[in-house]
Amino acid sequence: MKAQQRLDLLIQLGKYMSEGSPEWLEVKHRAFLENNWFIPEFIDLSVQNIIKDFLNEEKLGEVMRTYLPAEENAHPRKIGIVMAGNIPLVGFHDLLAVFLTGNIAYIKLSSKDEVLMKHVVNKLIERDENAAAYFNIQTLLKNCDAYIATGSNTSSPYFEYYFNKYPCIIRSNRTSIAVLTGNETERELEALADDVYQYFGLGCRNVSKLFVPEGYHFLPLLEAFRKYNWLAQHHKFKNNYDYNLAIHLLNHKYYMTNESILLIEDPAVFSPIGQLNYEFYQNVEDVNKLLVHNNNIQCAVGKNHLPFGSAQKPGLCDFADGVDPFAFLVGLEKN
Repeated sequence: MKAQQRLDLLIQLGKYMSEGSPEWLEVKHRAFLENNWFIPEFIDLSVQNIIKDFLNEEKLGEVMRTYLPAEENAHPRKIGIVMAGNIPLVGFHDLLAVFLTGNIAYIKLSSKDEVLMKHVVNKLIERDENAAAYFNIQTLLKNCDAYIATGSNTSSPYFEYYFNKYPCIIRSNRTSIAVLTGNETERELEALADDVYQYFGLGCRNVSKLFVPEGYHFLPLLEAFRKYNWLAQHHKFKNNYDYNLAIHLLNHKYYMTNESILLIEDPAVFSPIGQLNYEFYQNVEDVNKLLVHNNNIQCAVGKNHLPFGSAQKPGLCDFADGVDPFAFLVGLEKN
């Protein structure tokens, strides 16, 4: 397939995902039944972000002009993709990058996100049979030319061990933070709630830690966060909330809550599901230095950072772990 054909096919996929056909609705429902973390609201949120930011014709065209040479990829590489499954279609960006650059994807799906990803791949092939040569879903990834693997801090050392002989991108756990000044409006705090609660806090772009000035008044924040109190009705989320609450009660730990999230003073940037850590600061410059030197942080929201409410809206060129997969894949052609 020519590069323009691949781009056109991706645009067609975006139109299909936006139309809401009975088939697509059934697939999304089945994905929820297979994984109850994938509630319809968050599946739709992920899909809409993909349509708007990843499958936008203008943005895809800009990526093609930036990365792809005038000639076609004469020597497509076999690219093994180990996908995560923490949020719906989280592996789609890697799939898009491999396909758009004319390489061949060998895909190890996460058991948590098989339904949606398989359907997306099948739809591409259904619309153009020539696309079948670009996608191979595998249970084991062997004999690839390069690898892109996304996992946890536990799995990433194994990926590095198995794939270190090959060009590779290895991703591990990351999280995001918010820096507050105490002057945020109610609207900004409600937008921050999106950064915290969307996808139940399971994404690397979810805010799991707040930095607040000394003397910060938490009540307006807790009230603004009540927009997501409905998540407390979700059994998996509520079980995690109740478990963490019990631990803090047993340990006589001071906490604040609005009945859908626990606010805990803790220096850790990672927090468990149903909990949001916070830390006081005297000088905001100290927080900014942390952002530079802490490799666990994916992004930050707040003044002089990303706008509140935008953490879960990455653009096509907002790369996980700051590693550019387009440049990585195009670079393989030169070696």
